[in-house]
Amino acid sequence: MPNAFPLIEVSGPPMKRGRQYGQQARERIHTGIAHYGAQLRRLGLDGAQVGELVRLYLPIIEGFDDGYVPEMRGIAEGSGASFEDIVLLNARTEILKLAEKPALRARLAAVSEGCTAVAIMPGAAAGGALVHAQNWDWKAECVETAVVLRIRRDDGPDIMTFTEAGGLARSGMNSAGIAITANYLQSDRDYRDVGVPLALIRRKVLQQTHVAHAMKAVYSTPKSASNNMMISQAGGICIDFECAPDETFQVHPEGGLLVHANHFVSPVALSKLKDAGMAMHADTLYRDLRVRDLLLPHLGSVTVDHVKAALADDFQTPFSVCRPVRRNTDDNLSATVATVVMQPAAGLMEVAPLPAEGARFTRYTLPQDAAATRAAAE
Repeated sequence: MPNAFPLIEVSGPPMKRGRQYGQQARERIHTGIAHYGAQLRRLGLDGAQVGELVRLYLPIIEGFDDGYVPEMRGIAEGSGASFEDIVLLNARTEILKLAEKPALRARLAAVSEGCTAVAIMPGAAAGGALVHAQNWDWKAECVETAVVLRIRRDDGPDIMTFTEAGGLARSGMNSAGIAITANYLQSDRDYRDVGVPLALIRRKVLQQTHVAHAMKAVYSTPKSASNNMMISQAGGICIDFECAPDETFQVHPEGGLLVHANHFVSPVALSKLKDAGMAMHADTLYRDLRVRDLLLPHLGSVTVDHVKAALADDFQTPFSVCRPVRRNTDDNLSATVATVVMQPAAGLMEVAPLPAEGARFTRYTLPQDAAATRAAAE
């Protein structure tokens, strides 16, 4: 059985907490760098070329949030990695795609992520508390590179995020009761221009006290590629945002339940763009249906255990909601790397590594700011 993901706790201003992060997650950061560095070399990019891509990206990152660059410099210093490699970890989707598209570089991933996300609204949940959860389907090797990062902040809500070591955020929640998960999408509008790295948009969401500001960060930030981001707030709000690079579409809960996989479902989106992800993820068409059908009989009294069981579904394995380790068509080992289950009102995150091998959940806590949680819902 894989070991639990380590908890990394940091505090202070960006540079300081970056150093703390790098020191504590040093081994996992270097493992991740080696993994993605090998992938870039297979795509024909050496270290100097990656450095050039990073330099092209820096004005975009700094314009989005001027705290992210010093935080990444701190991670590099603390871990002994290069700054360019830390930026790669935070913009790897965009940089891997830029490696494939030389023409796009002048205008400043190779393997796509699956995922299945679900939110249970308070009225549908046992005990009346919102549940927000996700399976993260990606490279199986990332079970050795992911961490749970807890950030104590003086300038906003505290944050807890499940992410690859060295990354600023992925799935997570904050002490104001705001939570986010994200799923891969693909459309015919992708990679025509350079936008803000997706990981940094997710981090921006988790920095907010008010859910309106969190939703604005997703809705209005230009992106390089399509992505699905589900945002919830403990007081009883959840909206799924199907994002094309230049336009965002909404999907709302039905009967207190919201489930999303890796295809566009908004009728407005489907009338305006072409979903280009089916060739890689045809199983997306039934993964969300399976989770929904497993939870529907329990509406009004859905428990966390019901959610965990739905995300463990092995129908049509290995092309299932919960994926075992297998070699995919790109000759990479693919799996459900982790199941992440969040209860934002309680400040509780549970994470199970490689759940297809037997889901053993570890509990991580983030004390909630009751006043901030109420304010974010208002």
